[in-house]
Amino acid sequence: MNAVELVVLAAIWGASFLFMRMGSSEFGPVPLIALRVGIAALVLLPVIFSATSRLHVRSHWKPLLVVGLTNSALPFCLFAYSTLYVNAGLDSILNATTPLWGALIAFVWLKVSLTRDQILGMVLGLAGVLVLVWDQLGAGQGTQTLAILAVLLATLSYGFAGHYSRRHLVGLPAPLTAWASQFFSVLVLLPGALYWWPQHAVSDSAWWAVIGLGVVCTGLAYVLYFRLIAHTGASYAMSVTFLIPVFGVAWGALFLHEQVGVQTTAGCLVILLGTALATGKLQLLQRLRAA
Repeated sequence: MNAVELVVLAAIWGASFLFMRMGSSEFGPVPLIALRVGIAALVLLPVIFSATSRLHVRSHWKPLLVVGLTNSALPFCLFAYSTLYVNAGLDSILNATTPLWGALIAFVWLKVSLTRDQILGMVLGLAGVLVLVWDQLGAGQGTQTLAILAVLLATLSYGFAGHYSRRHLVGLPAPLTAWASQFFSVLVLLPGALYWWPQHAVSDSAWWAVIGLGVVCTGLAYVLYFRLIAHTGASYAMSVTFLIPVFGVAWGALFLHEQVGVQTTAGCLVILLGTALATGKLQLLQRLRAA
């Protein structure tokens, strides 16, 4: 049953790139994400009903604000911007670099030593990104290059948020952290959302996309993610990272008719291999030396 839930979660988060690509061109990145986190905050609202939860929010509002900015508001907007110029499948694959940034931040900020396998994993991860984006960089397409850099900045932000949460939000219930991060994201994004609110009529498909993002890909997904953490542990739950690109590419090809070529497949495999090494899921050099 846990494996089924993991696959369902990967399918949901893989679909988020599809929904962002469907909605960002009509809403614009900031209004789209403001709606996404606002809807998610409403979905998760029951977690704040108790007096204890409200006390936690009041006493930890500063770190919760930082997490809301770095784990939701900023990366979500960067991903939404990127979907204006690159396809959903590519975005979902580049999202898998998050653990690579996490390992690098742990080394630079927290002084956590890296094994040779982890260093090899980072090098492979970078190589995989270059394989994926080489055509765009070589063609000199400035907007696509900026979009790819935006995705990498988003995953860097995710990596920072993960370590920051573990240092400053220890002991807080995970669902409460999820709600608070969405709530503070709304506060941060609201002025920009009002300023950039679309002046034209928005199609029904774009509205359905934002509802899917908020209700399913954020609210429901967080509930499922924290359920997995409770039942199987954080390490097992975080392995969803390896499955998201499969669904992101599949949904993009199925619903948006995005092309999946040899270069995309190769880049995806190299990034996933690098991520597995950098996060300790695979010990390649140790096994070779043992053999």
